[in-house]
Amino acid sequence: MPLVKISEESIRRVAEIISGGGLAAFPTETVYGLGGDAYNPAALAKIFEAKGRPRFDPLIVHIAAVEALECVADTGLLDGAARKNLAALAGRFWPGPLTLVLPKRDAVPGLATSGLPTVAVRIPAHDAARRLIMLSTGAVAAPSANPFGYLSPTRAEHVLEMLGDKAGLILDGGPTTVGLESTVLDISGGQSRILRPGGTPKEAIEAVIGPVAVGLVAGESAESVPASENGMASPGMLKSHYAPRVPLSVYGNDSPGAMPNQPGAALLFFDGASRDAWLAGQRPPVNAAAIEVLSETGDAIEAAARLFETLHRLDSSGVERIHTQLAGDKGLGAAINDRLKRAAVYPQ
Repeated sequence: MPLVKISEESIRRVAEIISGGGLAAFPTETVYGLGGDAYNPAALAKIFEAKGRPRFDPLIVHIAAVEALECVADTGLLDGAARKNLAALAGRFWPGPLTLVLPKRDAVPGLATSGLPTVAVRIPAHDAARRLIMLSTGAVAAPSANPFGYLSPTRAEHVLEMLGDKAGLILDGGPTTVGLESTVLDISGGQSRILRPGGTPKEAIEAVIGPVAVGLVAGESAESVPASENGMASPGMLKSHYAPRVPLSVYGNDSPGAMPNQPGAALLFFDGASRDAWLAGQRPPVNAAAIEVLSETGDAIEAAARLFETLHRLDSSGVERIHTQLAGDKGLGAAINDRLKRAAVYPQ
């Protein structure tokens, strides 16, 4: 069985696998990652192959401490304002679900960064993850441990189901606590810009460094970047991503009543009040095959932590479609909605 519970022995085994050029899956506070040595091009190629990931989609490099940052990022290339922001952000949010895009060191292969001069770096807020990084090469590239484009794994069982032997050894740390990928913030030049919303809300970042932009520079499109030239600036920027196998539709947070009473479909509400209002407005019978709620009280932290786990369960339940209510667009709600809207672009 490739699943092993967290212990000092199992952490050392995972570290040895990664140091030796192999792959292993491990938990972070966000989602489970598929880890390989960030300095080893052959190990990086194995990650892309195991996930079926396009080479233009860069990887996030995980380190265990701020002191290791200079091994992968050349912060001397940042201007004074960016260096000040880096210090403030690292002091406030590391370890944690914030990835920073910074100028890269030559020691990091271009395969990890999709040929870009920048590298995406974070320190995970998970003791076992940091321990195995320290015991391996000190820098582990680890995208989510799932086939490219599909639901991210928040349990070891999700990794086993989706990747099987491709994941190598799977370190089982139980369910993740944040449940969404990290926020990716580019501070490498000019105005700081969120490239992917995630576990660190925009409002929290702005409380530390002031206003930040969101998304690509005006006129750019993630899909317009040719894979043969430059890669995308961040993972998770494709229009279709984080998708279940069955079609998914989204409805506004303020219009759950528009969700259809459809046989064979599952309904996923953000909060219990919206579910109750929907039920009150229906004429019997209720035909939906399943009705789920991300947070009875409408708590965005709880909803984020349960999002992928709930979608995994519905995706495996035999329903024909999933109808989902969006969250409010503040705080973690923005990241929840980003994942749901990308999942709603169903692969044809």
